[in-house]
Amino acid sequence: MTMGARDTDPQLSNIQRPHLAQSLWQIASSFGPYVLVCAILFAVPNLAWWIKPVLWLLGAGFVVRIFIIQHDCGHGSFFAARKANETLGWIASLITLAPYTQWRRHHGQHHANWNNLDRRDSGLDIYSTCLTVDEYAALSPVEQRRYRVMRNPIVSLILLPPLVFLALYRIPFDSPDSWRREKLGVHLTNLGILILLIVLGVSFGFRRVLSAQIPIAVIAAMVGVWLFSLQHRFEHTLWARKGDWSVAGASLQGSSYLKLPRLLQWFTGNIGFHHVHHFNPRIPNYRLERCHNASAELQTAPTLSLWSGLKSWRYALWDETRGLMVPFPKLDGSKPA
Repeated sequence: MTMGARDTDPQLSNIQRPHLAQSLWQIASSFGPYVLVCAILFAVPNLAWWIKPVLWLLGAGFVVRIFIIQHDCGHGSFFAARKANETLGWIASLITLAPYTQWRRHHGQHHANWNNLDRRDSGLDIYSTCLTVDEYAALSPVEQRRYRVMRNPIVSLILLPPLVFLALYRIPFDSPDSWRREKLGVHLTNLGILILLIVLGVSFGFRRVLSAQIPIAVIAAMVGVWLFSLQHRFEHTLWARKGDWSVAGASLQGSSYLKLPRLLQWFTGNIGFHHVHHFNPRIPNYRLERCHNASAELQTAPTLSLWSGLKSWRYALWDETRGLMVPFPKLDGSKPA
């Protein structure tokens, strides 16, 4: 069974399947402009100082969109054929820098365990998990400071994401010995990236290629990690113990609807409809909005605006008594407001 496959609401059954023409259009409208942006950066010398940052931002936007396509391929939702999903997912990984097979398996663990307080040690990372208020209080002062530092937005949303995509994804970290296919996938991805860099470097100059690709990768990593993290860690999300946890409850209350302006929604591949995605991961990204609009139940999910999403980094601990996420206590020990 493909990762994340499960029965969906019969109301959505007719619109959950991939549509070949729409999938092909997403490929053309994502990979094509990305290649064009890179071609301009590689081939046009002496660009005005302000043009390069604009192109970096555009390129990063298309990388985020390509990552959503890779994400859909990992769920077997972008194409009907498994082989087509795997082939496109691997090609996309040469641009996103996230090894397809390893990332897919780690992400599958996230879908099995998200917002389950009793399964936080099963394949979750700092962006999709948290401590409870009581667990944080039980830590030593040194451990508390270490935990705070790792979740400080400067570290977690600015410094760590590029490190993960540029460096940590180059090695099969956090993968058990039994994950042989995934480890091989990391090495094959690295080989593919190296070949691409050599070809582009010989053609346009290594300095010019790296000065274009590194800023794009850094910006895309920060935006992508922010998008995925805020969709589970916001004030009125829901964390539950194993006996009270369910897919439907965690989807509709533990995942958010990030309501973005149309242009940003397009660049982020509709990932703002994250509650729909968790309700059924087999729905392609280009049909998430339609499913949301077709179901009154899905429309009950917590809604975040762009502004409230930008502020969600504050929510770091789960308060089991109050049933919501709260900021860290003040350093003097007083509780957050």
